[in-house]
Amino acid sequence: MKNKILMYLFVFALLLVVFQYVNSKNILEAYDVKYERSLEKKQAYEDTISVLRDRILTLSEFKLDQTEAALSYFEARGFNVSELIPFIKDEIYELNALPGEEHVLIPYASMTGAKMLINSIRILNHKWIIANFSDGKYWGELLIHYEITEDEQLKFKLIDSFLYPTQ
Repeated sequence: MKNKILMYLFVFALLLVVFQYVNSKNILEAYDVKYERSLEKKQAYEDTISVLRDRILTLSEFKLDQTEAALSYFEARGFNVSELIPFIKDEIYELNALPGEEHVLIPYASMTGAKMLINSIRILNHKWIIANFSDGKYWGELLIHYEITEDEQLKFKLIDSFLYPTQ
């Protein structure tokens, strides 16, 4: 009887060890799969970050606050560029508020009855600005030359413009 109890205990212990081994193996395999997936996701995220950094670098090529020569030009004239950029943008946006049906810089008349307004501005360097405009239905872009005179007045001159064709 004592031998049978010991044999049942031995078989029970053996089954318990086999169960623990199989369970642990399954858990480790599941963790390995999760770890591999997380490594793949991490690599995908790193690739995405790299692409976004390249895109940011490309977009910042034609931007006043990223162009060293343009910054040096204004600093040599005694301007604070961090204050100058918002000032230039505000001056252009204030042209939207001038009374009248036509905008001072936009050479196209509105075809919808609404006034053509400048929507967004990008200051390319110390001489040029690119802007887009719209009346709600029709839209286009402008290339503007700007200059700060000796008496610190801002002057704008339209270089070129185009209106996108409607579809």
